Amino acid sequence: MTIQNLLPANFAYVILTIFYSWVMLSYLGVKVGKARKKYDVKYPTMYSDKDPVFNCIQRAHQNTLEVYPQWLIFQCISGLAYPTVASVLGVIWVTSRFSYAWGYYTGDPAKRMNGAYGYIGYLGVILLSLAAALQLQNML
Repeated sequence: MTIQNLLPANFAYVILTIFYSWVMLSYLGVKVGKARKKYDVKYPTMYSDKDPVFNCIQRAHQNTLEVYPQWLIFQCISGLAYPTVASVLGVIWVTSRFSYAWGYYTGDPAKRMNGAYGYIGYLGVILLSLAAALQLQNML
């Protein structure tokens, strides 16, 4: 049995979206590492008492990590039933995390809301996952 027999034809888009999310997480992690050096925040200290900009950079990464496992699960579930739509929604969410971080990096936490459009992608894959579950139960 081949992978093509197990997964929907367009599931490659879902895989590529997940790869894009890895690029985003790596980028955010590198930004925190560089900020640790710049603001002299040593491991294992999570936040700085002196530099609120460092805290904003750290929070952008940390908040993304807090929601990432749920997004990843819903991305995969929704992608099994609706791979193309799920991928578009996933790209919206991942791209929004860049906007969220870049707003946060200014040092003004209110600017993190530049990434609020990501809720379209996040809630979208949740709803598609629910639809997939209902389809499996022949409720749709």
